[in-house]
Amino acid sequence: MKTVLVLSILLCAAFAATDEDKDKALDAAVMAPKEEMAAVPEMEEKMMKEEFMPEDSSPVPMKACVFEEAAAPESRFNFCPDGWFSHGSRCLLFVNIPMSWYNAEEHCNSMGANLASVSNPREYSYLQHITKTGGQSIVWLGGFYLQGRWLWIDREGLYYTNWYAQSTSSSYPCMYLRTTNGWGNTQCTSGYRFICSKNPFGC
Repeated sequence: MKTVLVLSILLCAAFAATDEDKDKALDAAVMAPKEEMAAVPEMEEKMMKEEFMPEDSSPVPMKACVFEEAAAPESRFNFCPDGWFSHGSRCLLFVNIPMSWYNAEEHCNSMGANLASVSNPREYSYLQHITKTGGQSIVWLGGFYLQGRWLWIDREGLYYTNWYAQSTSSSYPCMYLRTTNGWGNTQCTSGYRFICSKNPFGC
């Protein structure tokens, strides 16, 4: 290993040299003197003790997310935990235990997720499919009514709507998905299954 390190350094120097010097540098790399070989352990020990950091870089906090740039393109979007469905940029989990809307959201939070939001018809269709696969026709979504408007619990903007039947929002402030058509709203204390959603790259 030490010999390879010395040879690598000398070969780099050889490629940087002019055409006339390249042959000399290669000969020097092959015929490296024993004194240079003896210096390698000292250099390795020094490298292990020192931490090298470019001047323009900054240290990464311990809890920051760090992702390898060299990941294969097909594996880059496959970071969902076991049992979760991958759809677009999110991981989705169907939970087949009826809970109130509040308890369902707390359950999702315990896994680093929120009740699912919906941003377009394609997502809604996919959530309907997950619900049907789970043998249900209604599940909680992350929509709730607060201070005169509907919001998503995960702080996504509510730009897409798909109401089938909307009851009085102030009396029925929690949103649910229907597999047969659009969503509805009811009391938050009702017991439904639910879908959790999270970002696969979340810390």
